[in-house]
Amino acid sequence: MVAKKLLCATCALFLGVSVFTGCSSNNSKSENKSNKVVNIGISQLVEHPALDSARKGFVDALSSKGYKDGDKIKIDFQNAQGDIPTAQTIASNFVSNKKDLILAIATPAAQAAYNSTKDIPILITAVTDPVKSGLVKSMDKPGTNVTGTSDASPIDKQFELIKKLVPNCKKIGILYNTSEANSEFQVKMAKEQASKMNLEIVAVGITSSNDISQALSSLLSKVDVLYTPTDNLVASSMSIISSKCIEKKIPLIGSEKAHVESGALATEGIDFYKLGFQTGLMAVDIINGKKPNDIPVQTLKETKLTINENTAQKLGITIPEDLKSKAEIVKGGAK
Repeated sequence: MVAKKLLCATCALFLGVSVFTGCSSNNSKSENKSNKVVNIGISQLVEHPALDSARKGFVDALSSKGYKDGDKIKIDFQNAQGDIPTAQTIASNFVSNKKDLILAIATPAAQAAYNSTKDIPILITAVTDPVKSGLVKSMDKPGTNVTGTSDASPIDKQFELIKKLVPNCKKIGILYNTSEANSEFQVKMAKEQASKMNLEIVAVGITSSNDISQALSSLLSKVDVLYTPTDNLVASSMSIISSKCIEKKIPLIGSEKAHVESGALATEGIDFYKLGFQTGLMAVDIINGKKPNDIPVQTLKETKLTINENTAQKLGITIPEDLKSKAEIVKGGAK
């Protein structure tokens, strides 16, 4: 009887230790998971104000939710300097280094990331058409390891702005990079919008910044207005483009605020900081367990009118009061 009681006590003690050990192990695993640093690779095609703002918005959104670089997350930022093969190398290195999440800023950087991995979650921003770019199957249901935000410009509003500022406009010139899928898409959309408004599009493609001066010399003599899409090569050369337009007295309508700050006359566009911030909030959802496939690609519905007062004066254009009263007025830019 004593032996039986001793055996039962021993078993009870053993079970108690096992349960305690199991609980400790589970708690340890849970604690390790919550304390895990999330490694995020950011690949940006090139540095210019719009893409820089998107990146800052992304980082600020993470920080607003308690994910600060060096604390719960570790950010590895890489800039491809406008070189697509370099963007591919960056993406391949992120995969080799087993990043937990990749942010790709601009279409070529996003395509490079998607070419490199179908497993690591990829967030994109400043990508005009993720479907045509082969990154997702649809905006509502990505169907891949990619989601994020589109910077699709409100071309209808921007062309209406052209008609208000340059009422006699008949021909609109577009300068764009033939190597960027998002730019080709925007030219197509511009032509569709122009046909609805009895306007003609004169589009000239370039492949490098060395082509800009010659392309403008030919283009500006044929058009009444120049329109610049959200094209990374063009955005990086806005000061040169805006200076040439002012010299030739051709109004330049940009597709986003940074174009106007660099000397374009005006735009009705999205805020790239807000676009990046929205993408950062999506990153928090992924960190907390959501899959990219379950998160629709988002856009910004809100737009803002921005006018460069100095440029208007140099062009001899009087801004209508109804526009001026609701616009953000900036100065500076091209000389």
